[in-house]
Amino acid sequence: MLHDRVLVRTDIPEGERRSSGGIVIPATAAVGRRLAWAEVVAVGQSVRTVEPGDRVLYDPEDRAEVEVRGIAYVLMRERDLHAVAAERLEGSEDSTGLYL
Repeated sequence: MLHDRVLVRTDIPEGERRSSGGIVIPATAAVGRRLAWAEVVAVGQSVRTVEPGDRVLYDPEDRAEVEVRGIAYVLMRERDLHAVAAERLEGSEDSTGLYL
């Protein structure tokens, strides 16, 4: 990874999904603009706020997909991340474990 790039693996598989009530939502259904969570797999040397293993919130519309050994990843800049959830951030006073 170079510079401020972050490589993440998305949590939500593409295709059908289920609502909290159990209703199947087809992949072709239009969904409003929503942010998505992903797990950080690798970071560039200039990245300062996230580490591999952290969960990050990002905008799925602003992404570049790449496939490595048959697994789909998303490549983005660190500045395109909206929040970071990490175990290492918890435990301090008044901490929620999220950078927002």
